[in-house]
Amino acid sequence: MTFISLTYFLFLVSLLVAYWSVEQPKLRLILLLAASLVFYASFQVQYIPLLLAATWINFRIGQALSTPPDWRIDDWQFAQQDWNQRRLKLLWFGIGLNVLLLFGFKYIPFTLTTIAQIFGWSAAQTAAQWTGQSLIAPIGISFFSFECIAYLVDVYRGAPAAQQLLSFATYKLFFAKLLSGPITRYHTMAAQMQQQQRPPLDRMAEGLWLIASGAIKKGLLADNIGILVDLSLQNLQRAGSVDLWLATFAYGLQLYLDFSGYVDMARGTAVLLGFNLPQNFDFPYFTTSIAEFWRRWHITLGDWLRNYLYFPLGGSRQGLVRTCLNLMIVMAIAGIWHGAAWGFVVWGILHGLALVIHRLTDTLSRQHEGLKRFWQNPAGVLIAWVLTQLMVFVAWIFFRLPNLKDSWLVMQRFFGHPADAQFAQKVYVEAIGLQPLQIFLLLWLLVGVMAIAYFFERGLKLQLNWNVKLMLVPACLFAVWLLAPQGSLPYIYFDF
Repeated sequence: MTFISLTYFLFLVSLLVAYWSVEQPKLRLILLLAASLVFYASFQVQYIPLLLAATWINFRIGQALSTPPDWRIDDWQFAQQDWNQRRLKLLWFGIGLNVLLLFGFKYIPFTLTTIAQIFGWSAAQTAAQWTGQSLIAPIGISFFSFECIAYLVDVYRGAPAAQQLLSFATYKLFFAKLLSGPITRYHTMAAQMQQQQRPPLDRMAEGLWLIASGAIKKGLLADNIGILVDLSLQNLQRAGSVDLWLATFAYGLQLYLDFSGYVDMARGTAVLLGFNLPQNFDFPYFTTSIAEFWRRWHITLGDWLRNYLYFPLGGSRQGLVRTCLNLMIVMAIAGIWHGAAWGFVVWGILHGLALVIHRLTDTLSRQHEGLKRFWQNPAGVLIAWVLTQLMVFVAWIFFRLPNLKDSWLVMQRFFGHPADAQFAQKVYVEAIGLQPLQIFLLLWLLVGVMAIAYFFERGLKLQLNWNVKLMLVPACLFAVWLLAPQGSLPYIYFDF
């Protein structure tokens, strides 16, 4: 039951009618929880007991973390110290369980394969193959685990623990965000649960517009671009340098449109149900530094990495060398979080190196006025944008091809490698019907449209009126139905 399907449309309409027909908040939560379980069951019904059990365990750990010490003990200082130690152990126990859940489903084959390659143990390789074929990770397990860890840390830091299992389970399993985020904090959503009101017409129009525009991004744009990407990167031996650069450019756009389209539809669904999910993208391809890119790409993951990894490691408070080390550690973990393959690790390390270089350059710019002025003039801004986006798009190769053999082959063939004689005929003429130059211009036309939207939204602070958005919704959905490729591609972030 994907967001772009007739089944989901009927599911959502039925839920909205039932949800807003009920007046009691508790019954609404029960209805929403049941709908979320039905939604997840349409993908992997076998993992529902696991998700329910993990939700209950995290709920109980959160309550235990918020239990006050026994002040009846005469030595209150000892009681306070003992209570702090018990809470810290309990926090690490909860974090360990969530990491173990994530590791058990995503990283056992990768770990066993790595051990087999290092030590030459055939038994480990056999176990890795069997595990990889037998164990299918639950969709959204990475997002689920990160949200649980954030909740436990927040409670440990002093935020109130959930008192009702129903509200906590509804938050954890809310279908709009369950599979691919955005990563949402419990206390933000709990406050919205307590103030549930039927959205006014302009908010309903905004929700429908988010769904429609997300469907355009995913179904009409990302899936059509994905055809070119798949044809090129699945035929690496036959593709030439021009084809690989075009596929790299296309994949960067496909990934953004696919993931941001999903998030738009998730946020639109939440708006119709009276919730506001956090924004996850803010025109990341118009950033002029890698640090700014990470403030505007996958925003909720970036916030999680800062609040629950970077700051606990010391952030930038312990000198430049330690700051650079912390950036490398955080981005390496971000790479591993995305998938169990060395390509993701390399992708994370590349972003870590880019952040380190940016931090060093920023430090030098503060010390040299001429260098600071250079990066602020138009030529410097343009150079910064080109360098930032070139790094981001090239690094996507390791993200799209996490097998280092494949990704390294692409890097080697970026320059001076001719295509197979039949490649252009099969891909551009027969499959797509456009020449490389035409595709290149269309992709840049898409970037131009994004730039116009960026100028109006960020520069002029202008947006479409809700009446206009409401009128455009049917046209957007009809365009998706008419022009989206047959058999839509799976959401890219479902793998993570």
